[in-house]
Amino acid sequence: MQVNWKDELSVAITVCDIKGTILEMNKKSAESFSKEGGYELIGKNLFDCHLQSSVSKINELIKEDKTNIYTIEKNGIKKLIYQSPWYENGRLKGLVELTFEIPFNMPHFIRS
Repeated sequence: MQVNWKDELSVAITVCDIKGTILEMNKKSAESFSKEGGYELIGKNLFDCHLQSSVSKINELIKEDKTNIYTIEKNGIKKLIYQSPWYENGRLKGLVELTFEIPFNMPHFIRS
């Protein structure tokens, strides 16, 4: 049985290959980028719609095989951005970006 969990998840999921080609988007991601084309961005290169500083950062993540985590505020909404490599058979294939809406004041717990 296949479950389509990602399309109704309230997290935007965008997947690209090592050349920056967008391979997959879930519904939240397509909605987030609706002004730029939504699902029509699949097959397009994400470098075409980013500033050079962002392109450099994405290339660094791919080249150095590392994760990037940060927060932004856009239109009064705070978001956590999580960009991480994905692999197939142990080989780096690209990046996954997860974007979560988060509260401005978020609880933090220390567990032992």
